[in-house]
Amino acid sequence: MERVGFLLETGERLGCLLNPESIEVRRQAGVRPRRSVGGALTGRGLTDDPLLYTGGGSTELKLDLLFDVSLAGSSLQTEDVRDLTRPLWRLAENVESEDGYGRLQTVRFVWGKSWNVPGVVAAIAERLEYFTPQGTPQRSWLRMRLLRVEEPAAPRTYPGRQLAQPPEILSAPTGLMPEGMGVHEITGGTSGAPDDDRGAGERLDEIAQRTFGDPSYWRLLAALNDIDDPLHIPPGQLLQVPTVSGRT
Repeated sequence: MERVGFLLETGERLGCLLNPESIEVRRQAGVRPRRSVGGALTGRGLTDDPLLYTGGGSTELKLDLLFDVSLAGSSLQTEDVRDLTRPLWRLAENVESEDGYGRLQTVRFVWGKSWNVPGVVAAIAERLEYFTPQGTPQRSWLRMRLLRVEEPAAPRTYPGRQLAQPPEILSAPTGLMPEGMGVHEITGGTSGAPDDDRGAGERLDEIAQRTFGDPSYWRLLAALNDIDDPLHIPPGQLLQVPTVSGRT
């Protein structure tokens, strides 16, 4: 049977000795009562309080886990159960971020193919039992509250390489052909417009989608080719477009 585990940012996996008997999942929507300068909006004719939809919200998981030094399967042999739970406690401690401020480490709660939830440990507590004569606890009932976070955004890609930012050709002088630039011939007109007598042409956003994988780069093409109106491109105009060989 596959065990519950927590994947850390470092790639390390913290496994649990026993799987939880239950998981409590709670969702709080991004709404709150609408207020005015003087306080909450109220009125005799209101059946319910007016709501302000703020977006977002939060999803949390509550886990109850059992640790016992007498259970088999642990890679760490110890008489103090806190040695087994201490790595989970550290997940609720701040780590230094790139900007110098503290932040919580993002972890991923995984259990087979049914659970794969990225989040941060917002709270953790444990009840210790079975003490030795020296006061060493041997069993822990650990409760954890995990707040779900958004999946990391996938990096934008450019054919043949990863693209962290738009290509540098935005600053290229108008009318010049920078190194790595190619020529692409298009026919003016709006693609698929039935009432357009100029013929079905290719739009800048379509070229940007095919070339960069992002239609928002039509502004780059417009700036590079000195096009003021991207919806009215003269038929047969040659466009300067970055080529794969030039960028690699």
